[in-house]
Amino acid sequence: MNDSPDPSRTWLHASLAALEQEASRSADTHLLRLDLPNFPGIRFYLKDEAAHPTGSLKHRLARSLFLYALCNGRLHEGQSVVDASSGSTAISEAWFARLLGLRFVAVMPETTACAKIAAIRQLGGECVLLPAGEDTAAFAAAWAARKQACYLDQFGLAERATDWRGNNNIAESILKQMALEPDPVPTWIVCGAGTGGTSATIGRYLRYRRLDTRLCVAEPTGGAFAEGFHTGDRQARQTSPSIIEGIARPSVEPGFLFDVVDRVEEVDDIDSVGAIHALQRILHRRWGGSSGCNWVACLRLAGRMQSAGIGGSIVTLLCDEGDRYADTLYSKHWLGEHGFPAPID
Repeated sequence: MNDSPDPSRTWLHASLAALEQEASRSADTHLLRLDLPNFPGIRFYLKDEAAHPTGSLKHRLARSLFLYALCNGRLHEGQSVVDASSGSTAISEAWFARLLGLRFVAVMPETTACAKIAAIRQLGGECVLLPAGEDTAAFAAAWAARKQACYLDQFGLAERATDWRGNNNIAESILKQMALEPDPVPTWIVCGAGTGGTSATIGRYLRYRRLDTRLCVAEPTGGAFAEGFHTGDRQARQTSPSIIEGIARPSVEPGFLFDVVDRVEEVDDIDSVGAIHALQRILHRRWGGSSGCNWVACLRLAGRMQSAGIGGSIVTLLCDEGDRYADTLYSKHWLGEHGFPAPID
């Protein structure tokens, strides 16, 4: 029997320690309270996930994906790492790859916002840009097989990689921060449906805690998750395109768990874009289009609560920072080219 230290275990243990230390250093994100005079008795809470070191909700997912790959023996010292992404996940993955000293390759649509591509490259990552309509996930998986790289597979593994019973997941964090508020158990939590991992985590945790809070997924009109949720068909496809990056997947991803979602609210892109500019005027900050989609769903739910004479709290996520979209969603020229009205200054 060889009792000498295993070099691969040494690197594994050091990598896991680095991820644990990073999680300890990263303070939890702020929960912003917003009271609107048109909705007396209903309090809105917006969890600012853009405050993470990599600027988005995907910081949590990227850490979980690296932990999952390490603990399953899929990621080794010196191995390249690859994933398919529309940008925000890849930025976070590039950040963690640099932390562990690994090469990172992001496979993305060529329409991805320029600022996201620049951020990945600044973190030492590489970008492979594919024409619209090409399957980025299939390309990333094939690339990993050829190069003997680790495919993080955010779309296939998001709901499995996250510890939905706790460990500072997004749901546990929300409820801890709500504990001292007037309505500590939210009436609704609203999130988007990118990989499906966030809705799966929140929905499972609410059931685990035996709470009456309901979960609403905000989805661009005609998104695959909305189509599948309404019909019960996991083979459903997107029926209309969307300019909102990170959500509105063309097909139902494995992480979309229909049974833990109570409602899907479809939101037109024009309303999502208008909502982020409205939030900017109210809170003096910029967030991405998925945050606008979430906010529109919150206002609709509040309207229904008001009509039913119900008070309470609604919590949603501000998913990523808006500066990444300076040349698109916050550009009057770009908005005009795509048929959107110019925002009110």
